Amino acid sequence: MKLRPGPRRIVAAEASDPVAGAIHWAPVKSIWITSMTAAALLLGPIYFSWSALLLFLLTTGLILCAGHSVGMHRRLIHSSFECPRWVEYCCVYLGTLVGMAGPIGMIRLHDMRDWAQRQQDCHDFFAHRGGFWRDGWHQLHCEVHLRRPPAFVLEPRIAGSRFYQLLERSWMWQQLPWALLFFAAGGMPWVVWGICARVAVGVTGHWLVGHFAHLEGEQSWIVEGACVQGYDVRLAGFISMGESWHNNHHAFPGSARLGIEPGQVDLGWLMIVALERLGLARDVVLPGDLPERSELRRVAASVPATRMAVGGH
Repeated sequence: MKLRPGPRRIVAAEASDPVAGAIHWAPVKSIWITSMTAAALLLGPIYFSWSALLLFLLTTGLILCAGHSVGMHRRLIHSSFECPRWVEYCCVYLGTLVGMAGPIGMIRLHDMRDWAQRQQDCHDFFAHRGGFWRDGWHQLHCEVHLRRPPAFVLEPRIAGSRFYQLLERSWMWQQLPWALLFFAAGGMPWVVWGICARVAVGVTGHWLVGHFAHLEGEQSWIVEGACVQGYDVRLAGFISMGESWHNNHHAFPGSARLGIEPGQVDLGWLMIVALERLGLARDVVLPGDLPERSELRRVAASVPATRMAVGGH
């Protein structure tokens, strides 16, 4: 496969500054996650049922794996594999149901953070600095406004998609049809556990993985010159669908496989392999397919990160 660079959507000028800025409360974002979390904590015990718990587990697993990890992150953000448009749309739609943002908002948040972390210094917001509870407040309830941000230029394929524009405008409302369906099928227990608890756990869990994956954990790679390094959070490897192998991701951001070392379970990767075998995925990118990075340094002796070594197919 030809060496493939990832999408470049952040266009920084000489004056662009990843440090100078202020954190502001984001009322819509804050009220959304607060209401979902409060409903889950207060109503979850009252409306508990085994069928509701099973619904929570099944929908959470499907949405986090097929939606967030495979659709939103590996396909839409990093273009780490190709697939038919309908497969992409289905997976990204599921990713929207996580309840964090619409597809364009997710790309903007991800790419801006990624750009800032690769600089020599960045704002505390991007680095998850400031302590556990403070970072939780900032990430779940606030947003950062840089004084001199870089430009965000989205490729026409995504910017011009009416489907993505619709999801971007209505990402919170996308929970409503499912809430009505769950209420009709299982009453309030299914709504509380299938919507509120799922959103609360998915959004909060995403922050928790991001918090620890940028502060502590196992490390096989160093990106020289980057102010923020990634770490592998082994305890979350399974439940994060492979997203917690974040040191690998910082090293090879365009790779479709995140769990590249022996014993690193990566359910998102397994789904991409299944799609490929069904003829629904192609041009799957692995570390050996990416351009060499002079700033990347190996710090632990293990399996070399080449296409053959990480399980090429």
